[in-house]
Formats: sequence, C-alpha cells, structure tokens
Amino acid sequence: MAGRVTGKCVVITGAGSGMGRAFALALAREGAFVGILDLDPAKAQAVVGEVEAESGRALALAADVSKRDEVVSALDAFVEQAGRLDVLFNNAGFNKPMHLLDVTDDNWHAIMDVNALGTLIGIQEGARRMIPTGGGKIINTSSIAGRQGYPSFAPYCASKFAVNALTQAAARGLAEYNITCNAFAPGVVSTPLWITLDQDLMDIGDSQEPGQATAEFSAGILRGRAAQPEDIVGTALYLASSDSDYLTGQVIMIDGGMVLI
Repeated sequence: MAGRVTGKCVVITGAGSGMGRAFALALAREGAFVGILDLDPAKAQAVVGEVEAESGRALALAADVSKRDEVVSALDAFVEQAGRLDVLFNNAGFNKPMHLLDVTDDNWHAIMDVNALGTLIGIQEGARRMIPTGGGKIINTSSIAGRQGYPSFAPYCASKFAVNALTQAAARGLAEYNITCNAFAPGVVSTPLWITLDQDLMDIGDSQEPGQATAEFSAGILRGRAAQPEDIVGTALYLASSDSDYLTGQVIMIDGGMVLI
C-alpha cells in the first residue's frame, strides 16, 4: 500500500535528534525520500542509518540554518540527488534561557538568527527550489512560546512569534506559486532541547532540582503529560501530505492543551 507521502522529496532541518528525527523516520516509512539536515553531520548520518535500516531512503545534509550559503549548498545537494524539493520543514531551533533583565545582545541575536532568520532563509530558499517544479509545502516549527511570552524565554518567544508572522507572510506571498506555508506549535516535548532547558533553568535559579522545571511547565497540560516526539508525528505527516492541500497560513497547536486560543 502506498504511503501518505510516497514519492515526495522532503528536507527536514534539525533532523539529527528530537522531533526532526521522529519526523524523518515517519516520513520515510510513508514513502518519502528524506533529506536529514543538521548542524552536526554525524547526527544527520546516524539518522540516515536508521532510515536505511528500515529500507527507507535518506540523505545526510549539514548546514547552519542561519548561514544562507550553507543552506543553499545543502538544498542544492539534495535537489541534485532527489530531483526536486516538495516539502521543507524549518524545524531547527534552540533556546538559552535568561531572566528578562539579564538578556544580552548576544543571547538575543544567537536565538533570533537560528529560529527567525533561519526560518526566513528556509522559506526563501525552499520556495526558490519549489517554484520551478510547480509548488510545494513549507512547514515551520513554532511553539506555545509563539502564543504567549515567558519571562525567562523572551528572545525565544520573540523568535517564535516571528515564525508565526513569517508563516502568514509566506502563505500570502507564495500562494501564486502553489506553495502552502503552515506551522505547528508544540508545548513541552521530551527531546534533547528540553533536557538542556531543564538544566539551564536550574542554572539561572528558576528551579532547584532536575526535572522540576519540566514538571512545572507540564502541570497545566490537559492531556496530563509532556509530549513524546512521536505525539507530534501525526500533525507533521498531515502537513506534509495532500490531506492538507487546502490549508495555508495556519499555526496548529499540538501542545496537549496548554494554550487554548
């Protein structure tokens, strides 16, 4: 039986771990040829190995998403091998918590460069490779932090609000090219990012013991627990497949009921 994305050529940034890795494995199982793009080439290659172990097809790509020349080179390498780019997940991102009054210019620029500028670059360079082949889908990773501000996450929140704005701008700006642009917004997800966040929040005094910050953030989740990456996979598959062809400019909350809008 054909999968939901059989024959699709998909690139996922930040796919060396966490949600990106889970998406890559799921999309490959559903028939896509997947570009595993990560800042760490070894992590990207390890995920390719996992995909190939299940008889899927994947290609390891390395780039810093905030560096346009690196993104261009990676996407060109993928298109040369795959023949086209149908779907791009702008998923790479990071956070480094600081108290609001302690946020430095360097902290702001580091987070905004990866999460916001990286998404803009991905949208632009992805679209440039989709337009000649008749269109495609761009999918951005937002966050509950793109819906409300948290005092120890100010630059991160700003970057994810920016992702939401870029998603709407791209949906409007790329509609004439048959390119849709949507985003999904997770809450607390058990990934390396949240493990690091938990430690960072201890370091700045927002929590006192391992797991406390994650537990406190998770306390308001209506589904009763933090997400696993696999909990987000269904939404990712929907956005990458033809099931979402009529959807554009939207941010889908997939947070277990943390933020109700």
